[in-house]
Amino acid sequence: MLRRISRLFVIKTRWEAFMIIYALALGAVERGSAYLTRFPGFGGKLLFLACTGAVFMAGAKILDCLKFEQAQQEAAARDATTASEAEQIRGATADSA
Repeated sequence: MLRRISRLFVIKTRWEAFMIIYALALGAVERGSAYLTRFPGFGGKLLFLACTGAVFMAGAKILDCLKFEQAQQEAAARDATTASEAEQIRGATADSA
């Protein structure tokens, strides 16, 4: 049961990643606007840019990790297919000998 619940918190597709990045961006802009009102001038603008810049870095990392995980799963599937084909070849050569 705990495994099923934990699967809800795993990003599986690019669409889910973009939705999470969008939510992070909304929060960052809200936090940045609070900085603008609390620290008027250059300091507030700099903090606003830091908030939004963090979203860009986090979004890039999320998308890179998602691409890496998908490539790893494809490689594992390819290796499993290659291993089963090799096993079939070994079985065929053992039967003919």
